[in-house]
Amino acid sequence: MSIRIGLPAPDFTVEALDKKDFKTISLSGLKGKWVCLFFYPLDFTFVCPTEIVEFSHRHKEFADRNCVVIGGSTDSKFSHLGWCNSHPELKNLEIPLIADYTKSIARDYGILKEDEGMAYRGTFLIDPEGILRFIYITDLPVGRNVDEVLRVLDALQTGELTPCQWKKGEATLKV
Repeated sequence: MSIRIGLPAPDFTVEALDKKDFKTISLSGLKGKWVCLFFYPLDFTFVCPTEIVEFSHRHKEFADRNCVVIGGSTDSKFSHLGWCNSHPELKNLEIPLIADYTKSIARDYGILKEDEGMAYRGTFLIDPEGILRFIYITDLPVGRNVDEVLRVLDALQTGELTPCQWKKGEATLKV
């Protein structure tokens, strides 16, 4: 499947680790909310927890914007649980981690590194109607910037033209 800005984001239903419990999450079940879906390569790695922790620490900023944050990788829900239980900074996550063990979601979103069976660092903003509005993908060693994801979410939510370096509260462009 090929994803594209302005088209419906690929739907999924998958198991996730959410605050030490397993639950099922579906994209279609989140209609009416913005969704920030981010993938990281693997559990038990070094850059990944820095991103997961930052998204978790800032989940309220996303929630204040009617946006649900969902992290995930191609690891199993049991791997997520083991990692969160063993890593001090991941013990109290405020965001769910989906377990794309079949790699179908990473493949549908175009971020599966097929030769290694893991996802690139992909971040996707999906609007309340399920339309993909933002794609941000980096190579494996490069951590992402949560400030930029929030800035783009703010810009998208204005429904207006926003100049380079625009920040929430600043003037938008008038045509």
